[in-house]
Amino acid sequence: MGNVAWKNPLRATFERFGARLLRAAEGSGEALILTGQSARWLTAAWKKRKDIAARMVFCGYGSLGVTLLVGLFTGMVLALQAGIELARYNQEAQVGLLVSASMFREMGPVMTGIILAALVGSAYAAELGTMSVSEEIDALRVMSIDPIKYLVMPRVLALTVMCPILSLLSDMIGILGGAIVAMGPLRVDFTRYMERAEAGLDERDLWTGLLKATAFGLTIASVACTQGLSARQGAEGVGRATMRAVVISFVLILVFDYFLTWMFY
Repeated sequence: MGNVAWKNPLRATFERFGARLLRAAEGSGEALILTGQSARWLTAAWKKRKDIAARMVFCGYGSLGVTLLVGLFTGMVLALQAGIELARYNQEAQVGLLVSASMFREMGPVMTGIILAALVGSAYAAELGTMSVSEEIDALRVMSIDPIKYLVMPRVLALTVMCPILSLLSDMIGILGGAIVAMGPLRVDFTRYMERAEAGLDERDLWTGLLKATAFGLTIASVACTQGLSARQGAEGVGRATMRAVVISFVLILVFDYFLTWMFY
């Protein structure tokens, strides 16, 4: 009896874990299919240019303040932490090199992706989820309007374009934030700081960061739209879809960041 009592909870645990893995794989497949369907409708992007432009303004302007603020303090924290360690070896002047390389390679794209997943991805999932549970998506299909072309493609394209732009702005403001700390507690001359920051970068760092940000934007938009379209069971279902969109986006950002870094470096 004791063995049976122990086996049942263990079996249930593995079953729940397996079910979650299957749901995650199914969701990833649906997001990948949705990405392909959106790419098929890129030929209609010019006709939808006003809607795409409005979505770009929503993604960019709506997230700009938070992105710049997070980028500024990310650069300041990087400079402070690096400067504390470099001061032990009288190498405070090298802090610019570390801040610029870290911002362009990793922190800028990753932090921007996380911000957009929380702000824009959740909004996408909530919008499409509300339309799904209120049967507006079905109404579009009845009128022979493809929801992918009408709703998904503009959102995916807008976020894919805006994510690298916001990431680049975050990189630059982060380097300036590092300069503030370098000139203050670390007492590093601004010119010396910028010289080392420029020396620490090459074209590969720039293109790697932009590629990561583009991949993150595409991933966030695809996952959020997929979860929104799959929402069911009223307001509760919309809430669950929004939560899943944000959580899955966070996880995929970190996973893709690792593999892209491994691939380039």
